[in-house]
Amino acid sequence: MANSVLLGIDARGVATATLNRPERGNAYDEEMLAALLGGLDSLAANPAIRALVLRGAGKHFQAGADVHWLNQATAYPPERAYAASHATTEAMRKLNEFPHPTIAMVKGACFGGGVGIVCCVDVALAAPDALFGITEIRVGVAPTPISTHMVNAIGLRQTRRYALTGERFGAEEAARIGLVHEVVQGDMEARLEQVLDAIFLGAPGAISATKDSFLGANNLKLDSRQVALLSHEGWTQRSSPEGREGTAAFRDKRRPSWYEPG
Repeated sequence: MANSVLLGIDARGVATATLNRPERGNAYDEEMLAALLGGLDSLAANPAIRALVLRGAGKHFQAGADVHWLNQATAYPPERAYAASHATTEAMRKLNEFPHPTIAMVKGACFGGGVGIVCCVDVALAAPDALFGITEIRVGVAPTPISTHMVNAIGLRQTRRYALTGERFGAEEAARIGLVHEVVQGDMEARLEQVLDAIFLGAPGAISATKDSFLGANNLKLDSRQVALLSHEGWTQRSSPEGREGTAAFRDKRRPSWYEPG
């Protein structure tokens, strides 16, 4: 379980969380969610942390939920199905409310939950080849665990378009709609160091207080009732006939039954 998310902290207090399922495009399943939740808790409690950098191992940042796992999850009993959705919703909440600056280094595929992660960080840097998509509806599920964060990051207008069409879009479009802050044409690591240096110039306590104030004063923190509602909406759609058909169609490499080309 621990190997699905690799954690490290350097001498400056910069933590790195690397999503580590490169053979699956770092798509998440129950084990990765549990590792991410535990990692965020441990890092948030560490007084030495100054910033958190999120990366994906291999070619891609994060390809959303592992659809093979989703296909299995459609048959989960209600308690386990709810728990899976709750873990996703809680992981996004904890990342959004992490007490220190968070930075996403986005390359390759960034779909579904990967977009949710980007919406929850403070700074998002993208490589020119990054490709984005809010594609859950194409496999019959709903992106409820990340819905509030998408609206907060890119607005209702853009969320409605991309979450309801499932269209893919590139890094420049992601920057245009505010999903990422920059498309880095040169050395991403050098740009990361510049952002970190800017963070180090700020007082750690003032930074944390500022972030907490921004989120709290603008009602951008999820309470337990909201988390429960989003989790419930997620698992019930995933377990619906559409969810079963959509994930099975993806597994079988065919069009879902609802697709009727004009």
